[in-house]
Amino acid sequence: MSSIKASAVIFLVFFLSGLMELSYGQIMAPSPAVAPPPISSNGKMIDQGIAYVLMLVALLVTYLIH
Repeated sequence: MSSIKASAVIFLVFFLSGLMELSYGQIMAPSPAVAPPPISSNGKMIDQGIAYVLMLVALLVTYLIH
């Protein structure tokens, strides 16, 4: 049982490290003639991010309990 928990932790570490690498993506420079619209957040993106994190935590807890 401990080997399953250890493999779940290793999987979680690699998964989260992969997500962290996505934040280092390249940003293309905007064209000088056209300025991009400002990024506005109405809270939907924040709520969706929190929901994804909670779903991942629930999945891992369920996996570790069974």
